[in-house]
Amino acid sequence: MSHSLRAARTATFVYFVLCGTLMGAWVVHIPAIEERVGISHAALGGLLVLLGAGAFLGMQAAGHLTDRFGARVVTPVGAVLCGATLILPGLARDPWALGAALLVFGFCNGCLDVSMNAHAVHVEKAYGRPVMSAFHATFSVGGVLAALVAAAAASLALSPAAGLAAVGVLGIAVALVAARALLPATPAPTVEADADLKPGSEEILLREPGAGRRGTHRRIWALAALALMVMLCEGAANDWSALHLKDVLGASTTTAAFAYGTFAAAMTIGRLLADRLVTRFGSVAILRYGAVAAAVGITVVALGPWMWAAFAGWALFGLGLSGCVPQLFSAAGHADPAAAGANVSRVAGLGYVGMLAGPAVIGWLTRLTPLNHTFLLLSLLCAVTAAAAGILRTGSARTRERATSSP
Repeated sequence: MSHSLRAARTATFVYFVLCGTLMGAWVVHIPAIEERVGISHAALGGLLVLLGAGAFLGMQAAGHLTDRFGARVVTPVGAVLCGATLILPGLARDPWALGAALLVFGFCNGCLDVSMNAHAVHVEKAYGRPVMSAFHATFSVGGVLAALVAAAAASLALSPAAGLAAVGVLGIAVALVAARALLPATPAPTVEADADLKPGSEEILLREPGAGRRGTHRRIWALAALALMVMLCEGAANDWSALHLKDVLGASTTTAAFAYGTFAAAMTIGRLLADRLVTRFGSVAILRYGAVAAAVGITVVALGPWMWAAFAGWALFGLGLSGCVPQLFSAAGHADPAAAGANVSRVAGLGYVGMLAGPAVIGWLTRLTPLNHTFLLLSLLCAVTAAAAGILRTGSARTRERATSSP
């Protein structure tokens, strides 16, 4: 393995951590910015829709730009713009300015998100084995770094604008340094089409032979629909896990906070292990049985009356979901190398819609049924995902399976 490929993988890790840090820096400054602007929680919730809308638009734009100019160009540009616009929410003094700032920052963050995932696909293809899940695991590391930076800024009595500016400038510097190690173009597959592939490799290295653009297009939107369902589940857990323990099981605020911590820790651990499991068992198995495990976990949460069962359920839910999204992103990026950026942007964009919609959908359902029973919808979505996991198989893999099963 060449030094340049190892350096490219390290640089990709850096961009994932950077993306998590920049977004996390905004998140940890939300209370201070809300107080400075003088808006209610409800008004803030409405403004956050603009952040999501900007991210979705940025993802779509970055997908086409990445296919035209390459991830090596778009990724550092997106990171620099994301770092430069991070200060904007901290400068806002009224709701209109804050809304505009979030729209712009969200757009730049969406550009970085898609382009770095497209580059991760290139790195994975060059490695010839699954590496996508580890990249997604390091995104959460950025959130931890953002929390540490926020604590340091608070100890120095820095304003939100100053704290965000410091993180943004540091992010720009890191982005420019890491840019030199990015891969110049999509590398050719390291395995021939008729090679004896490992279970986790055939979905990653091979494009469907003979599949027309129309078939690939339908497959991409099917992957995007699965991403929407999986990330809706993740978004629901982010916002409702702690409230479930507090409001349904009567836990204290301190104890309830550990529900999300349990879910997040399980997701991180799962993503650190997922690449090895994909190599051994294949991406279809990881998506299918991961979704089954998630369905079991969230059903335990929905129906279990005990605190220990809730923690175990949230942990299993996070562990099951952990490997699902990386497999969907990877499959989208490898479906058509000439349109990897656009395909990843479609899957990531619709998945992001699910992430934003999850909390709202659960909140709406609480008008009709108790909170814990609304989680049964997540069980259903996970079950559908498990049933549809075969979409990850390439045409060659399906043909090989039929040939093997024939007498």
